[in-house]
Amino acid sequence: MGNTPSSHKISAQDKAILDMKNQRDKLHQYQKRITVLTDREKAIAKEMLAKGNKQGALLALRRKKYQESLLSRTDSQLEQLEKLASSVEFALVQKDIVFGLQQGTKVLQEIHKEMGGLEHVEKLMGETADAIAYQKEVSEMLGGRISNQDEDEVEDELEAMEAELSSVPLPDVPAAELPTKMGVEAAKEEREEQGVRMLA
Repeated sequence: MGNTPSSHKISAQDKAILDMKNQRDKLHQYQKRITVLTDREKAIAKEMLAKGNKQGALLALRRKKYQESLLSRTDSQLEQLEKLASSVEFALVQKDIVFGLQQGTKVLQEIHKEMGGLEHVEKLMGETADAIAYQKEVSEMLGGRISNQDEDEVEDELEAMEAELSSVPLPDVPAAELPTKMGVEAAKEEREEQGVRMLA
């Protein structure tokens, strides 16, 4: 596993980003060292002053001040480095998005070219001899471009559609004769009579 070389090549952009991040890490380490030095210079200044060595304390404070100015410059360099790294990474993401959009557009154009647009679909729907010849031509063209597995899936889908269309149940025709107008009125009178009897 670990002995095989990686299949991914490191691009110049990846190397540049890595170099920037390494620089950032080195600057962070440098800042820590400077902070330790400034703390040490302050402690030395206090010791010198306690011993009555005012010149030594002044020298230690000057070194401390110089270290703090270096620390300030390091902060601004770090900030610029962070912005640059973010800009490069953002530009790479944009580049990948644009590439993806270009590939998608090419695929859509290829599909449109192969399908031939709305006019060709309408020809496929026709029942004339020209339409049948055109269907055969398109079928032969597509037959060479799709795999046997895809062809099997297309046939399965067609069978499923045929089964769906043939399984639509139609309503049953009533077997009994429809009542005539006289029969409807008689049934109505009979219900009314039953209602009167129930109330009584």
